[in-house]
Amino acid sequence: MDLLFHSLFPMINWLLIPLRSEFMQNALLIGVLMGILCSVVGSYTIVRQMSMMGDVISHSVLAGLPIAFVMGISLSVGAMVAGIASALFLTWIESESRTKIDAAMALILSTFLALGVTLVSVLPGANRIDLIHVLFGSILGVNRNDLWLILGITLLILVLAISFYKELLFYTFDPLAAQATGMPVKWYYFGMVVAITLTVVASLQTVGLLLVIAMLAGPGSAAYLLVKQLHWMMIVAAIIGSLSSIIGMYISYYFDTPSGAAIVLVVFGFFFLAFLFSPSQGLLTRPGTRLGRLLRNRQ
Repeated sequence: MDLLFHSLFPMINWLLIPLRSEFMQNALLIGVLMGILCSVVGSYTIVRQMSMMGDVISHSVLAGLPIAFVMGISLSVGAMVAGIASALFLTWIESESRTKIDAAMALILSTFLALGVTLVSVLPGANRIDLIHVLFGSILGVNRNDLWLILGITLLILVLAISFYKELLFYTFDPLAAQATGMPVKWYYFGMVVAITLTVVASLQTVGLLLVIAMLAGPGSAAYLLVKQLHWMMIVAAIIGSLSSIIGMYISYYFDTPSGAAIVLVVFGFFFLAFLFSPSQGLLTRPGTRLGRLLRNRQ
């Protein structure tokens, strides 16, 4: 027993040392919340094939930051308004013209991003906004107020996802049938846009705008390869997202790497493992492969 304790003590000590710092405690808590939030919202967007909507919104919110800064209101409010406006503008262009959705997304993304950069340069005082911080995040610089904001957004999204699970499931997999039965599909679409925007706003202080798309798509994509039911997909994705945040934070702490980038790289690591070793869809383990046949024979 003493030998086991002495062998485990360095590892336990390695895990506990970062927790002595308040900024690491806050960062780890927010990382877990972000892992859950991005995974739940991302699972819906993946199944609904709206993953690129997160990319559009994450870039478009930049246009609202300088306006909010000059008006003296919270940057989160400006980001939220710009994100929702970009999604609605995108939907309007798609519905009222022959423009394909991918072309419209590229147009809106680049336009709102260019508008944000222009406003930062033109509006008085807006150049004090730290664009590097906004684009890449700084989870180590978050405080308790950021923690409470993300906790509130996460709880709100979880409550709504649980309360409207059956309706969202129906709308997600068959929106045409949902519309035929009289469901207000436009409101469900708008609700998903708002959920994506809230997730992006919550990510401003953590992984940043450029990396949030990986947090929205990565854990959900990995879970999509591992399970079939949507509720299990969200649960597995939340576990992967939370673990990715924790592991990424420890990598950032001990190897002095950017925290947001470290988290995203861990997310991709989990996805790549699922891509290779998923029992039913893995590149190396799916039926027909040598390893897949070997695993089935052992069962």
